[in-house]
Amino acid sequence: QVQLAESGGGLVQAGGSLSLSCAASRIIFNIDVMGWYRQAPGKQRELVATITSGGSTNYADSVKGRFTISRDNAKNTMWLQMNSLKPEDTAVYYCNVVTRLGLSTRDYWGQGTQVTVSS
Repeated sequence: QVQLAESGGGLVQAGGSLSLSCAASRIIFNIDVMGWYRQAPGKQRELVATITSGGSTNYADSVKGRFTISRDNAKNTMWLQMNSLKPEDTAVYYCNVVTRLGLSTRDYWGQGTQVTVSS
């Protein structure tokens, strides 16, 4: 069973930066898309950014221009560089990997890492 582990969360002042990383416990084959999601207290989990196997990226409007998603295919590692952080970015951040083989897909999730932005 593949396990994903996030790291890099913490407490930062508004305007600051954090870099999150997500590492897989072993090589994952047939990755379709990798992404970051977040869940703030009392809110639903929401998409932050995704990156496809081909390198195409997609961002939530709320983080465009401030966050950058990247990945290393060989190492099955993904990062999220977060700049100009705002208090509303406070949430638990989760990494996600979706694999696809034919019509079959599978989701993997990490345990999450807390990001807290103070005003």
